[in-house]
Amino acid sequence: MERIWQAIEESPIPAGAYTIQGLLLSLLLAFLLGQAIAWIYYLTYSGLSYSRSFVQSLIVIPVVVALVMSIVGNNIITAVGLLGAFTIVRFRNMLKDTRDMVFIFTALAVGMASGCRLYATAIVGTAIATAIFVYLHLTNFGSRQPDNGFLRFTLKGPFGPDHPVLAILNRFCSRYTLLARQDAGYAGAAEYAYQVKVKNISRTEQLLAELQQVEGIESVNLTMQEKLLEV
Repeated sequence: MERIWQAIEESPIPAGAYTIQGLLLSLLLAFLLGQAIAWIYYLTYSGLSYSRSFVQSLIVIPVVVALVMSIVGNNIITAVGLLGAFTIVRFRNMLKDTRDMVFIFTALAVGMASGCRLYATAIVGTAIATAIFVYLHLTNFGSRQPDNGFLRFTLKGPFGPDHPVLAILNRFCSRYTLLARQDAGYAGAAEYAYQVKVKNISRTEQLLAELQQVEGIESVNLTMQEKLLEV
C-alpha cells in the first residue's frame, strides 16, 4: 500500500510529457473523485430545490477541468485560446445556495489537481473536503431555533399601557413591536399584529395559554419565523 501511494505521490509521468495513459489516469481519477463529491452532496442535501442536473454536474466538472488542464499544459498560447473560447459561453444558471457554490469550487479544484498530475493532492483534498461536509451535516453546525415570530389577536375594549397583554409580553418576550392595528368590524374590537422575539422557544405554548385567558381577547395566533423558502 505504501508503494502504491508513493507511486501516486511521485507521479511517474513528467508534467510536460502528456501521454494517453497519463491522460486516462487523470480523467479516471477526476471522475472517481467527482463521484465522491456528488455522493456527499446528495447524502447531506437538506434544501427544498434539489436539482438532479446539478449533482450530475459535480461529476462532470472535475473531468472537464482535468481535460482542460491536460490540454493547456505549459503552453501559454493554448491557455489564452481556451480563455477566449470560454468567454463566449454565458452561464445563466444562478446558484441559490452558497453551499452549492462551495461544492462547485471543490469540484473545480479537484479537476485542476487531477489534470496537473497532482494525484495525491487531489485525493487528500477530496477526502478532507468531503469529511468537512459530512461533519457540518451531522453536527448541524450554524443552525439555530427561530425565536422571531408574528403574534396576532383580536381584543375588545380599551388597550392601554397597563393592559395584561403587555405584561404577558414583557414576561415572555425580550422585544416586541406593534406592526398594525385595525378595526375588527364590530363595536369595540380591534385586531393587533406584533413582531415578537421570544425569550424561550419552549414556552410559546404557555405564552399562548396565558394570552387566551385575558378577558376580551380572541383569535390568538403566533407564527414563528422559519427559514426562508427557496423559490
